[in-house]
Amino acid sequence: MQPLSHLESFVRSAESGSFSAAARHLGLTPAAVSKNVARLEAGLGLRLFQRSTRKLTLTEGGEQLLQQISGALGTLTDAVAGAAEAGRQPAGTLKVSMGQAFGREYLVPLLGDFLARYPAIVPDWDFDNRQVDLIGEGFDAAVGGGIHLTAGVVARELARIHVVAVAAPRYLAGRPGPAHPTELAAFDCIVRRSSGTGRLRSWTLRNAAGDEAPAVEGPPRLVFSDPEAMCRTATMGLGIALVPMPFALPSLQSGALVRVLPGWYADAGPLSLYYASKKLLPAKTRVFVDFVVEQFRAQDFAQRMSGACKASA
Repeated sequence: MQPLSHLESFVRSAESGSFSAAARHLGLTPAAVSKNVARLEAGLGLRLFQRSTRKLTLTEGGEQLLQQISGALGTLTDAVAGAAEAGRQPAGTLKVSMGQAFGREYLVPLLGDFLARYPAIVPDWDFDNRQVDLIGEGFDAAVGGGIHLTAGVVARELARIHVVAVAAPRYLAGRPGPAHPTELAAFDCIVRRSSGTGRLRSWTLRNAAGDEAPAVEGPPRLVFSDPEAMCRTATMGLGIALVPMPFALPSLQSGALVRVLPGWYADAGPLSLYYASKKLLPAKTRVFVDFVVEQFRAQDFAQRMSGACKASA
């Protein structure tokens, strides 16, 4: 019978494609994970990986073993973890990935209540505007949009994120604002460049009546890859910006920005909470997921992210 630690090192290495990623997930060193796998191979008399300096590739025997044991191993390790945590307060380091501006505005303010409820949990949060490999990089959870759902990861939707047109009241003072998305071409526009493709973003706006129209922007007055910077320059009166509601909402609530084309919006997709699809999540992850869902629901977060209404906030 092979030790559980050897089998878990093999499965995690196969799922992530490297000993280093598996080590981060298991709380071991890469050398320890490599040694566990080597001992498993020696015990089985079978090579499980083709090793290179770049990545691990499963052999045919390794593929067969992974298919046979990965599900059973997950159930077993979850059961052991659940038994160990039964009756104990959720504890440990909670590693979560989130966007910089979004995390500061919507998640950091929840920390006081979360820590009061779960004092033995230590948040270790990574603020970075990138798509993470949840399992491969050893994260317990991630909050964001458009994260690729790899094997073993699920997404729980928190809200649909709408993109709305905003401007400072002083920019609009003394002139009528656009009445239709195609009329944006007559105004100074603060445009977003996609970090992934390098192209300028374009949006098709819709309203409650079901009408759709492209947002026709003229020659850009400013071009940014960061929606937070777009909102900041819009508050300076430098033009009209099409930005996601999480970034626009604080300035809309303060009056520094107002909606342009109220009632028109684009759907940028869901904002979700991502975590491992285990039947028995670690207690620290489970309570974090439940807490965020509870708080966002209590704050009516999904409705606040909607651009369908004509109100400015």
